[in-house]
Amino acid sequence: MAKISINLTTGTLQQEEMIVGIDLGTTNSLIAIIHPETGKPTVLREFDNSRLVPSIVHFGPGGSVSVGDYARQYLVTEPQNTIFSVKRLMGKSYNDVADAARYFTYNVIDDGSDNLVKVEVNGKFYTPIELSSLILKALKERAEHILKTPVNKAVITVPAYFNDAQRQATRDAGRLAGLDVLRIVNEPTAASLAYGIGLNRDEEKVVAVYDLGGGTFDISVLRIAGGVFEVLSTHGDTYLGGDDFDRAILHHWMGEAGISEEQLAADKSLAQQLRLSAEEAKKSLGKQDPFSTMIGDRELTLTRVQFEGLITPLVERTITSCRQALADAELTTADIQEVVLVGGSTRVPLVKESVASFFGRAVHDEVDPDEVVALGAAIQADILAGKNKDLLLLDVTPLSLGIETMGGLMDVLIPRNAKIPTKAGRQYTTQKDGQSGMRISVYQGERDLVQDNRKLAEFNLTGIPAMPAGLPKVDVSFLINADGILLVTARELRSGAEQSVEVRPQYGLTDSEVESMLLDSLQHAKSDMQTRALVEAQTEARQLLDTTDNFLRKNEGFVTPVELQETKAAMQELEGLIASGDKDSLHAGIEKLNGISRPYAERLMDNAIGQAMKGKKI
Repeated sequence: MAKISINLTTGTLQQEEMIVGIDLGTTNSLIAIIHPETGKPTVLREFDNSRLVPSIVHFGPGGSVSVGDYARQYLVTEPQNTIFSVKRLMGKSYNDVADAARYFTYNVIDDGSDNLVKVEVNGKFYTPIELSSLILKALKERAEHILKTPVNKAVITVPAYFNDAQRQATRDAGRLAGLDVLRIVNEPTAASLAYGIGLNRDEEKVVAVYDLGGGTFDISVLRIAGGVFEVLSTHGDTYLGGDDFDRAILHHWMGEAGISEEQLAADKSLAQQLRLSAEEAKKSLGKQDPFSTMIGDRELTLTRVQFEGLITPLVERTITSCRQALADAELTTADIQEVVLVGGSTRVPLVKESVASFFGRAVHDEVDPDEVVALGAAIQADILAGKNKDLLLLDVTPLSLGIETMGGLMDVLIPRNAKIPTKAGRQYTTQKDGQSGMRISVYQGERDLVQDNRKLAEFNLTGIPAMPAGLPKVDVSFLINADGILLVTARELRSGAEQSVEVRPQYGLTDSEVESMLLDSLQHAKSDMQTRALVEAQTEARQLLDTTDNFLRKNEGFVTPVELQETKAAMQELEGLIASGDKDSLHAGIEKLNGISRPYAERLMDNAIGQAMKGKKI
């Protein structure tokens, strides 16, 4: 006898499996599905009609974790324990985000290297992948609560400018949250789909997608032909958004009320009240003019003309980006056939008017700009579920393809479900001084350790010139042609040494074997990620010990006896921590050794610059 599940909330038949579309945003995140009855994309709403989940994580006492609106209340009271804008850290090293470090009120670790950035909270170290997975897990649980059905598969959107490392980090975060990420979709592609642009495969169009969110701005120019979305150019500013509009109002009021920066820094409650009132003014002035509010015994007012005067320079910066994106794509405004607005900040009338004026055409803003990306992701999910027969999906890779890196880790170059034909590449370097060869081992699978994946091929790249570790640049590229044949090439860029291997047929797995490998990856996601984090920390520690040892042997004269003693003790301690197998202790040991060695390394650098500049005029 067959069982039929009924959703008690809606009274509708419950589906066995639902593929959701997720907009993982810098400021807010949300989930959408194709409604089983209407067949239309719809954003999931809680009983109180809330649909946006703030992308904020708070770490409370005893290891408790909260996400969303509940976490948001701690932004002012516990800034060091409350993580926001984690999307800006995805796939980045500290060097990448150093200029923006002042925006973060929590501890982003500066290890002076190109290793992926880490965040420290209460003595524990988190990667942006782990932090993003907490947001995705909360979204998954929210969807399961609303739909009353398990949610294990998702399409997740990312900005068009996200590189391979950032996309892979987003996939890993989904897997850690217990989601099989079927596709990573560009946000402008999703927004276009939500307007039905690109659904007709006979259509050919050039589209501009203007995306102004709470914290970021980007403009993407797409060519859509035969259902294929090609990104011609992207431009933007990762530190420009609606928050800056609020800040402009806040500073205006501070000037009017005679409030100094020092007063604001000392009175967090006043700062928060001003910020929230500024946000309210921004939203209100689109509908009524003027805006007024009371804060304590102060009356604060703002007219629409004043507001537009304050934000005109900010809006002009976005138009400059649009101009640059068109120049990069070698197009003019006359070549653009559709303009799509995305992001809550595009509701501001001046923004809408400025964009329409620049492109010389009416803009698409009929769909809620907060929801448009998630709705497009839901349409893509529906296509992947095989329910939308109008769109033909290109052949895809059934499992991820990558190579073995230090510590036996799998580094994915082509993720599962990538459209064929496709290509990807990444640069690697040597581990040891004078290393003249590198073994390239190619694997297929979803687990973090290569020992749990399937080996496809292996070859040696020889002829690398003898150089210090880290200097050679080896470009490894994967190319899958239309027949599904994988060509792997490794090339040392300085010497031109090159080696390649052709893998055919690269799959040869039954559907049940693929399914089993995917299931394994989800079931072991947490332990795999912990193992990866530990191996990466051990590798980082060993590299730091080697570098410090080399430095001391060559520059002992620049180090005081006290510094030498402290360094040796810290090195010995780190040596012991490598064997102990605790990731957080290892990171703490790395930070300690970095802290001890930084002053004399900087002293040596200053001395070297002084010697080089001696007798020269600037």
